[in-house]
Parts: sequence; C-alpha cells; structure tokens
Amino acid sequence: MKSFQKHYHLMLFPGIVLLIIFSTIPLFGVIIAFQDFDIGLGIKNSPWIGLENFSYLFQIRDSKVIFYNTIFIAVGKIIAGLIFPVTFAILLNELKHVLFKRWVQTIVYLPHFISWVILAGILIDMLSMDGIINGAIEAFGGQKIMFLASNDWFPWIIIGSDTWKDFGFGAIVYLAALAGIDPTLYEAAEIDGASRFQRIRYITLPSIVPTIILLATLSIGSILNAGFDQIFNLYNPLVYPSGDVIDTYVYRVGLVQAQYGFATAVGLLKSVIGFILIIISYRLAYRYANYRIF
Repeated sequence: MKSFQKHYHLMLFPGIVLLIIFSTIPLFGVIIAFQDFDIGLGIKNSPWIGLENFSYLFQIRDSKVIFYNTIFIAVGKIIAGLIFPVTFAILLNELKHVLFKRWVQTIVYLPHFISWVILAGILIDMLSMDGIINGAIEAFGGQKIMFLASNDWFPWIIIGSDTWKDFGFGAIVYLAALAGIDPTLYEAAEIDGASRFQRIRYITLPSIVPTIILLATLSIGSILNAGFDQIFNLYNPLVYPSGDVIDTYVYRVGLVQAQYGFATAVGLLKSVIGFILIIISYRLAYRYANYRIF
C-alpha cells in the first residue's frame, strides 16, 4: 500500500516543482508594490515607500476608467455566458435528428479551441472599413462604421465575440444536466397535453436551475478578469477609454512604461479583491447550490 502511494507522490512531484518555481517563488516579487522600484538597484536596494503606489492609484483618473471597464466587460461576459449557453443547450436538446445534432455541436465547439491571436486577426479583417461587415452595411444603404476605433462599439464587440467563441463549449455542462432529467416527466407532461414550450418551461428549466445558480455564483470570482489576451489583440489607443482593463493597464504601465512598482501595486490589488470574491462565491455556491470543494 505504501509503495502504491509512493507512485502517486512521484507523479505529483514534477507538477509541484513547476508550481513552486512559477507560482510560489514569484510571490516574493509583490514587495515591489511597496517600493519605488529601480531595476538597477534591484528589490533589495530599492527605496521603501509603503502604500504610496496604492494611494497614487486612487488619485489618478485612469483607475476609475480601468476598474469601470473591467467590471462592465466582465459582467457583460458573465451574463451573456449564462444566457446563450443555456438557450443553446435547451434548443439542441430538443433536436431529434442525432446526426444533425452532432454536426451542430461540432461546429459551435470549434471556436473555443482557436486562440485569440488567430480570431483577433479574423475579426479585425471582418470589422475593418473594407471588411465584410461594412460591405454588407454599405450594400443596404448604410454608412461604414469604424467598429474597432469606436468607444461605443468596442466593449460590445469584446463581449459579443467572447460569447460567440465560448458559448458552445460552455453549453456542455448544461447538456449534461439536461441528460440527467427523468424522461418519464416529459412523457407524463405530453400525456397531459403539455406543449413543447410548456415542457421546457415547467420541466427543463426548473431541472437545470441549480446548475445555472452554481455556475453564476462561481463566476463571481472572475469578475475582475475581463480577458487580457482577447482585448490585447483587438484594442488600440483610440479605444483605451472603453477597452482598457486592469490586466492591459498593468501590461502597458509595467512593461511598456517601466513603472514596475506601480504596476505591481495595481496587479496586487486586483489579486486581493479577486481572492475575496472567490471566497464569497464559494460560500454562496455552498449556500444556494450545496456545492463545496473542501
């Protein structure tokens, strides 16, 4: 038995080593957030300034913009990421033709496995002034729109493209929940004269409500993650007022402008808030969906 356990520990060892190297040791770098960090002096010799970086964060106008953008885009993604997968799963579950059902599933799952580098290039071409979208608008007598240079359009493009990319894959959980519904409930409802819409309303939806509540609650923990890779590949200086989020701001201020201490302070504040939100989300998940990890 002991020898059997040793094999498990040996399997875990490489992962633990990588976790320590890339996730634990770098945690000591948060000291930079409390320093006027100079890369020439290093962490050890850079002057200590306490909470000045955090104080400065709440004094500048950029902080309000990035926090608002982050929350707006993240909440929009969460809401759309619940509505569309649920709707798609229910509609797909109603299909009777098995081959067509599998074909649809395959098609809508594919975008999830394509990186944002590739998808961003496709979207930029489609939404450019000479792209297919503006071509269609012009063909119907409308005026061309600078989608990726408009602060009115950009947040919705981010939310919409993220939803399009992941709603098919996100529906897997709901399809699994739908598969667990007792089919005799539908048979009894059909005998009683219930229409298809009534069966969905009174059987399907109530049966997957616990799953919806669980996923909605757990998503609270990611409310400050608006999607760095997606936004970074799509945005430009013209849409900073509506598209700049915490992660992209940290990148620009820290790596581009070399304000390492301030960028670390912003990232650390986000991590602390995110940790608190994760704790709250798991407590809510346990209370309303009886879900717990430990």
